[in-house]
Amino acid sequence: MPHLHPNVMSYIEKLVVEIGPRLIGTPANQKAADFMRDTFRSFGLQVEEQPYPCTAWEVRSASFEADGNSLPVEANVFSPACNVQGELLPLGTIPELEAAEMEGKIVLFYGELASTQISPMSWFLRGPDDEKIFDLLVQGKPAALVAPPCNSSDYEQVTEDWDLPIPAATLPREVVLDLLRNPPRSVHLKLDCGNSPSTARNIVARKPSPSPVKVVLCAHFDTFHNTPGALDNGASACALLALAEDLASVDLPFALEFIAFNGEEALPMGDDEYLRRGEADLPNILLVINMDDMGAWAGSNSIAFYETSDALVESVKAIHQNYPGVVEVEPWPESNHSTFSMRGVPSLAFSAVGIRHLAHTPADSIQQVSPAKVSEVIAMIKEIIRGLAGKTPNWTRGEG
Repeated sequence: MPHLHPNVMSYIEKLVVEIGPRLIGTPANQKAADFMRDTFRSFGLQVEEQPYPCTAWEVRSASFEADGNSLPVEANVFSPACNVQGELLPLGTIPELEAAEMEGKIVLFYGELASTQISPMSWFLRGPDDEKIFDLLVQGKPAALVAPPCNSSDYEQVTEDWDLPIPAATLPREVVLDLLRNPPRSVHLKLDCGNSPSTARNIVARKPSPSPVKVVLCAHFDTFHNTPGALDNGASACALLALAEDLASVDLPFALEFIAFNGEEALPMGDDEYLRRGEADLPNILLVINMDDMGAWAGSNSIAFYETSDALVESVKAIHQNYPGVVEVEPWPESNHSTFSMRGVPSLAFSAVGIRHLAHTPADSIQQVSPAKVSEVIAMIKEIIRGLAGKTPNWTRGEG
């Protein structure tokens, strides 16, 4: 295991403990952007702020009653407020949803309809079932939607979508089971929450070079609303700072760009803003290295390859042999590297396996972060970057 980076844990302490949850558009998210900006500047790097409009969301309280009995509930992120009472309508399949008379009722999703999150309508990876469910809900005009957490993990809410005009909340699985077995005569959902216009910022730091060629390092610093986000994605964002600190004074034959993306947990609007400003420069990128959800005590760091030439893969795998704690995994799309790899830019993604149950929960605290495993990724990335000296974008793309 490599030596511990001397400053990375102090960066994580600031971002994860002092600032805390960093949902896009909130005051804490603005503080996090300021911290990333000011720290990059302290290394002598050129810093660009990339602001863009977004939606901020705040929740004050949530309550749910069935026949007058109070039950635990959590407002879904970006849900509008409501105070509705009426019939509970359980729906488990898309055909049931198509046939249902929902208007004015409080719909309970379970089974197929609650098995995976309904992708936000503005998300580039949404599927046809997501669009169908969204359209049926909007057309059906239910008073509200409730559901258990979806998937095998405990954190995902069925909806996290500011485009959905229907109030939505999450109930514990045991509550949903009891509601299905013992249907109540009436339920009452009250959510004191709401959306408001705001602004988010990417923070982009650059170490220039006479060469137009550059290597891009990136990580997002925003979080889900109720989590300190130590692993997702505080440790990676602070590893980005540590890499900038270490590489700012290193003589390299290419430029370096460090992108602290914002809004990854909501929609890829931060990625869109970056592309709006810099898409024409994508052919000059030698390699993109993204970090998301790595550095856990109870997880194994991982690496995945995207749009990479055989020569680049061989070079990285030779370095990989020095890091037996890092496992190679199949490509996965759900992070900022996809912005580049889907446009043909060679990319690597560092993450971890074995810790998905922590993501988006209050349990994703600084106690989950291993300084040694964060330092492992930092050290491996620095070796990869040194190994790119003398290489061209054609070489990393396998184009001769």
